[in-house]
Amino acid sequence: MQKDFEGRIALVTGASRGIGYQIAKQLGARGAHVIALARTVGGLEDLDDEIKAAGGQTTLVPLDLTDYDALDRLGGAIFERWKKLDIFVGNAGVLGVLSPIGHIGPKDFDKVMSVNVTANWRLIRSLDPLLRQSDAGRALLLTSHQAQTCTPFWGLQAISKAAVESMARTWANESLKTAMKINLADPGPTRTGLRAKAMPGEAPENLPTPELVAEDLLELVRPEVFETGKLYDRVSREWMTF
Repeated sequence: MQKDFEGRIALVTGASRGIGYQIAKQLGARGAHVIALARTVGGLEDLDDEIKAAGGQTTLVPLDLTDYDALDRLGGAIFERWKKLDIFVGNAGVLGVLSPIGHIGPKDFDKVMSVNVTANWRLIRSLDPLLRQSDAGRALLLTSHQAQTCTPFWGLQAISKAAVESMARTWANESLKTAMKINLADPGPTRTGLRAKAMPGEAPENLPTPELVAEDLLELVRPEVFETGKLYDRVSREWMTF
């Protein structure tokens, strides 16, 4: 496998399963040192084994994204060891309940907003100075088409992902005079546990695997990518301008 990410330092959230696992695995196999963040220790250990078997290196960070103080400390720890960060993939997220907006409970609403929105803001706050130290800092935050379609009963996804999109676009506009490029990606329907929970009647064999999706998304964090403040739609394979 080509080592086109050799020497890059990459942080991936939600790295213990699904798309995040595959992005982290492929980054590690292609030469990056992967900082893998997730709650599930077993999944992180499996990832570590696979990356090491491919000749790569990882730093495992078993962490709940709502531990905001720990996210603040994470930036300092990365600076102490590497002085920079080259790639940030904000993949982690929760689905929440599928329900009419008026029926969503406050605890459900707060949980989704805490993980999908506030945690990403705390990560941006912690990692922005590190990405600015890279010669080609790249950030990719995952979103969903519900942010645009506002599909009935998918309000938690629509609201939280719309906030993520606005946050990423604002960050990109604030970074136009830097070497950083900040974009969003909608991976589309993917054969993951999250998708199965949301669409239990769907035939998973008709969906692309996380491995295939990750291969495409990795192209968006290469130093050669110069788009910023845009949304990549994996299904149409097009860059979308807001």
